[in-house]
Amino acid sequence: MSGISPFSVSKQPPLILVADDDKTMRVLLRKAMEQEGYRVVEVNDGKQCLDAYEALKPDIVLLDAVMPVMDGFTCCQELHKIAINNIILAPAPFDTDSGFNNTMISKMWERTPILMITCLDDEESVKKAFKVGATDYVTKPINLTVFRHRLRELLKQAQVYKELKATIQAFHHLANVDGLTELANRRCFDGYLNNQWIDLIQKESPLSMILCDIDFFKFYNDKYGHPAGDVCLQKVGAVLSVKAQKHQDLVARYGGEEFAVIMPNTPASGAVHVAAAIQAGIKDLQIVHDGSAVSQYVTLSMGMATVVPTWESSPLDLIVRADKALYQAKAGGRDRFISSS
Repeated sequence: MSGISPFSVSKQPPLILVADDDKTMRVLLRKAMEQEGYRVVEVNDGKQCLDAYEALKPDIVLLDAVMPVMDGFTCCQELHKIAINNIILAPAPFDTDSGFNNTMISKMWERTPILMITCLDDEESVKKAFKVGATDYVTKPINLTVFRHRLRELLKQAQVYKELKATIQAFHHLANVDGLTELANRRCFDGYLNNQWIDLIQKESPLSMILCDIDFFKFYNDKYGHPAGDVCLQKVGAVLSVKAQKHQDLVARYGGEEFAVIMPNTPASGAVHVAAAIQAGIKDLQIVHDGSAVSQYVTLSMGMATVVPTWESSPLDLIVRADKALYQAKAGGRDRFISSS
């Protein structure tokens, strides 16, 4: 695990997106911002602004209210929708929370500043600007001293938020990911299973699980040493990650040499397909294991179970059934997978 580096904040100068149909105004703003060391991208209207925003992810948007094709007020509303969709659709396989509520989304959006710059200075226009999501509002002709000050303050606020978000993500990663294999850890496994159980009760959909155990792993460690054992665990975990079929499937290190795969909306036949793919993938690794009694290479024993969750049952029932099947696979000679009856 590489600590917080996956979530570090960019060290590049802030990127400013300017949307204004007045070329003279764009030139004025560009010069003022480049003197501050900022990077600047210019567009002519609200539609171009939306495209540039999605492509470039700027640190702040400077938005004229009156533009052709799409005005600034409409553009601001559309930017808000983009931000919400990005949060909702963002993949988060280790997220055991129920999701973002509207209040959280609003707070996150407020940290992506929109500074509206316009000749409109009537009370209704100002109210409308803030209503559609503008962070601040300045009127033309622009006082460059005031403009630079407001821009710096908005960028400081955005930077603080980004650093906070990166820190939260890093701690979330540390709390939910196994440091050796980079798979979900047991804490994450428990939370994800509980959340999927509740969700699938409402959908009346099946939930499958595979519990995996590396055969004779103690002998592997004894013969090759714990560093080699760690590498073996990493390679096995990587195979499981590749062979899990869907975005919703969660692969976790269950404990020691045991792994688990949680497969929402997956019937028993789907679990068998995944288990067979995992078994083939482990064989393809051809990790030599002279201490094994069943093969010259590392192998897995797997137990599978499938249930349709109900309020009368619990996630523990699924775990117990999968564990029972795993025991049967070991008792039956290992290097195999068994489905619970």
